[in-house]
Amino acid sequence: MSLAESASVIDGAFQDIPVIDLSHATSPDENERKALASQIRNACMTVGFFYVKNHGIPSECIDNVLKVNKEYFELPTEEKLKLNHKKVANFKGYTPLLDANIEPGNSGDLHESFQIGWEELEAKAHDEKRANDGAMAGANVWPERPEKYREGMLKYYHAAVAVGKILFPMFALSLDLPERYFDDKTKNSAAIMNALHYPPQTGPADDRIVGIGAHTDFECFTILWQQPGIQALQVLNSQKQWINAPPIDGTLVINLGDQFARWTNDIFKSTVHRAVNRNGIDRYSIPLFFGTDYDVNIEVRAHLLFEYSTIEVVEQPITSCVSAERPARYGPVSAGEYVNQRLKDMYY
Repeated sequence: MSLAESASVIDGAFQDIPVIDLSHATSPDENERKALASQIRNACMTVGFFYVKNHGIPSECIDNVLKVNKEYFELPTEEKLKLNHKKVANFKGYTPLLDANIEPGNSGDLHESFQIGWEELEAKAHDEKRANDGAMAGANVWPERPEKYREGMLKYYHAAVAVGKILFPMFALSLDLPERYFDDKTKNSAAIMNALHYPPQTGPADDRIVGIGAHTDFECFTILWQQPGIQALQVLNSQKQWINAPPIDGTLVINLGDQFARWTNDIFKSTVHRAVNRNGIDRYSIPLFFGTDYDVNIEVRAHLLFEYSTIEVVEQPITSCVSAERPARYGPVSAGEYVNQRLKDMYY
């Protein structure tokens, strides 16, 4: 049965989120890699979320990024507002409480955050990876305190990007594509990382103000670290039930975003989720939103554009996701333009 045919019989009424072991992601045995890709395909088509263990990020790297973010978010608000993202190019920097509102009709998202994009740990005068950011161009900004903030954030950032680089070949195999299909589309590490602080939410429950409202993510997939012992993340199944996604020691949460949903003709699920912190204590989480290079055209269809006697071949389709019964659903858009517009919709 093809992917397109399989998608038509999946109901999405999941009750839990699978845990997948990444130990074989770089195995020299092709059969082991394909077996892992099959697990990932099932999770992507039925849930759109899965946990990964044996992901390779050292615990001390995670401990340190949590430490520096606790120190940063404890700073006075006026100091954090010096790097307000609305004064910085393309959403880098600090976002205060209730500034974002991702779910229309809500009164704001009850979290504050600090957002960065690609940057080498050893600063360079010219970074080739950032030469083609287009709509998402803009250097990172860094607070003066805590002293080790940049180092802690970037060490974790690069460790999480490495996980993303391991996952892309697995996604390719899961879509019946050549294993290196995404290599030329992910050369410049177009990844945005957000360090999030959710203050405790007390008082009467009000679904118009939650930690972050119901939404789908923008990029291909998200790599999420969430603080142990604090339940906040919830995932919506096809029966409109909120399924808890609690932290599991030693794991990260992977969830698919809208770019992959568009590219795969909704074969891969970009699942609605939210975070509600009613635990009476502060919560921290760090999502890294991993996508293709910003100049890549996200399109499931293949067609030729004829103009002035030249032929431009637009991004080739993932043919396993299209059939006569499941025609292409989306038009073309560049990855950078898409992410930029979605961020504007959230903040303005």
